[in-house]
Amino acid sequence: MKQKTEKFTFDSFNLFVYIRKKIVPIAIITAIGAVASIIVSLFIEEKFKSNVILFPAPSTSISKSLLSSQLSSKAVATFGEEEEVEQMLQVLHSDEIKEEVITKFNLIDHYDIDASSKYPQTALAREYKSNISYSRTEFMSVEITVLDKDKNKAAAIANTIGDLLDSAMNNIEKQRAHKGLEIVRAEYFLKKSEMLALEDSMKLLREFGVYDYESQSEVFNTSYAEAIAMGNTKAIEAIEKKLHVLAKYGGAYVSIRDYLKEETKQLSLLKAKYAEAKVDAEQIMPHKFVVNKAVPAEKKSYPIRWLIVMIATFGSAIFSLFTLIITDYFRQLKMS
Repeated sequence: MKQKTEKFTFDSFNLFVYIRKKIVPIAIITAIGAVASIIVSLFIEEKFKSNVILFPAPSTSISKSLLSSQLSSKAVATFGEEEEVEQMLQVLHSDEIKEEVITKFNLIDHYDIDASSKYPQTALAREYKSNISYSRTEFMSVEITVLDKDKNKAAAIANTIGDLLDSAMNNIEKQRAHKGLEIVRAEYFLKKSEMLALEDSMKLLREFGVYDYESQSEVFNTSYAEAIAMGNTKAIEAIEKKLHVLAKYGGAYVSIRDYLKEETKQLSLLKAKYAEAKVDAEQIMPHKFVVNKAVPAEKKSYPIRWLIVMIATFGSAIFSLFTLIITDYFRQLKMS
C-alpha cells in the first residue's frame, strides 16, 4: 500500500518524468485536438465589429433648463451623470428599439432564422443578444457594440440604434409631458374663465356706481357732513342715495376685488407653467452626445482563430494528461 501511494503522489519532478513516459499518447491527443480546433475554427462564421460611443445628456426638462427663472444644476450643454447613463442603458434594452432594429434590417432573414420553426422569436432574441450589446465605459459613456457578418450592416445597425435612442427616450418623456400639458391647460383655462366671471361682476358693480369703495366712502361721508352742516337738503338726499348703493354693494365689491387680485397672481403662475409644459410637450432636445459614430471595420473581429487553436491545444494536452493519470491510477487499484 505504501508503494502504491508513492507512485501517485506527484511532485514536479515525478510529474515531469511521468509526462516523458507518456509523451507519445499526450502528443497524439494534443495533435488531434489542435487539428480539430483548426478545422472547427475554419467553419466559424466571421464577424465584423462596429462601435458607437455616446455620452448622455442631462435629464432635466427643456423648460427648466432654458425658460425657468431658477438656475438648474443640469445645464443643457453638460454631460449627464451616472443616473442618466443607467437610464440610457435601460432604454437601449427596450423592446421599442429592439423591434425597430429587427424590422428595419429584417434580422430574422439576415440571421438565417427559419420563421416556420417552432421557436423563431426565441432564436431571433438569442442571435440579437449575442450580436448586439451595450455597456458603460469607465468614462461614464455608453458603448453600443454590434457584430455582424456584413461589415457595412454592422456599422449601419450601430448608428441606427444610436439614432433610435433619441426617439425612444423622447416617446417616453412625451407621454408624461403631454399628460402634464393637458392638466395644466385645463387648469389655466378654468382659472381664466373664473377670472372673466369675476371681471363681469366687477363691471356690473361699476354700473351700479361702485368704483372704489374706500375712496368713495371717504368722499361721500365728507360731502354728507358738509351738506348737513350747510342744510342742503337736495345734496343730502343725493349723497344718501349714493351711500345706500355703496352700503349695499360695497362689501361685494371689496370681496371680489381682493379675490380677483389673488386670482390674477394664480393665473400668472399657471400661464408660466402652461408655457413650460407646452415647450416640454412640443419641443425635442437630443438625449445624447455622439463621440464616435460607427464605421465599417477593415478586418474581422471574430473569431480569433489562433486563440481558439491555442486554447483548444492546451486544453487537449491537459485533458490527455489527467485522463492518463486517472486511467493509470484505477489500473493500479485493480492490480493491487
